[in-house]
Amino acid sequence: MGRTVLVTGVARHLGARFAAAIARSEGVDRVVGLDVRPPGEDLPEGVEFVRVDLRRPAVARVVADHGVDTVVHLNVSAMGPGGRPAVKETNVIGTMQLLGACQKAPGVRRLVVKSTTGVYGSAPRDPAVFGERMQPKGLPAGGFARDAAEVEGYVRGFARRRPDVAVTVLRFANIVGPAGDTPLCAYFSLPVLPTVLGRDPRLQFVHEDDAVEVLRLAALDPRPGTANTGTFNVAGDGVLLLSQCARRLGRPTVPLLRTALGVVAGLARQTRAADISPELIQLLTHGRVVDTAQLRETFGHTPRWTTAEAFADFAAARGSGLLPPERLAAATDRLAALLGRGDTRTTEEPMPR
Repeated sequence: MGRTVLVTGVARHLGARFAAAIARSEGVDRVVGLDVRPPGEDLPEGVEFVRVDLRRPAVARVVADHGVDTVVHLNVSAMGPGGRPAVKETNVIGTMQLLGACQKAPGVRRLVVKSTTGVYGSAPRDPAVFGERMQPKGLPAGGFARDAAEVEGYVRGFARRRPDVAVTVLRFANIVGPAGDTPLCAYFSLPVLPTVLGRDPRLQFVHEDDAVEVLRLAALDPRPGTANTGTFNVAGDGVLLLSQCARRLGRPTVPLLRTALGVVAGLARQTRAADISPELIQLLTHGRVVDTAQLRETFGHTPRWTTAEAFADFAAARGSGLLPPERLAAATDRLAALLGRGDTRTTEEPMPR
């Protein structure tokens, strides 16, 4: 008998893509996709959809009745139906219910949890590059990052209670791609990008193709000579400045004071143009960069798309903004030359290896 894999959050694009990928993998006999609402896209043959609210105890019956041995928890996200209170309940209470179900299921042997590099926060005195063993200056004050930090705490508790289960936590940088549906993707889809006056933060991205592949490898037995348990940062090589992202999208920026940006963020949320949360404002102020050496060395995998390439694919799917990217870049170069600042179009900064 091959593996029976339970995938939570299968109604979202990433969950559906991962369910399709793991169903095609050798040694997997059955995939059960779980979510509170039907998927927005057709699931492939071999993936069974079960409509269950992760916050309810019924999830334990699903794990037991289907003989699940591998759980991939993707239903930890920044967006979802019902607004922020419902999203937090799904992230935190839903994870607790799922871990309780796994605790009572002796057949569960592997748990993979999708987390975020947002657990490191974004602060002015942060290190230049975060490693997995580094602690943030303080826990995130709220929002998705705080949810993810709480989820990771519950997962560590589960790992202590069930040492027989292989546990992997994947901290993803901002996931982008043609179908990007995160708050940062919504921000980049605005016709004009509000930014923080005097700030040009460094950002990292991971392409959805690489996110699916890393999740797939984490759900299977490790390749010879590698291990796939523990906590890993996942991001494409290199970084981009926010100003470089804006030029690649052809979108003008409007630098604002932090207080003014907070007002604009409130208006954006009220009109549902974008969810510019306080934690996103922190990212747009201070940025965040993580080290991915452990993913390459221990996990045995290097993302195929760099940060710049992943963002370029996202930008191509969004189409040109108000200003054609090539004209915006040329104007920026001319202005830089007049100011004697040289070329401002550095494509990416190398990550330390």
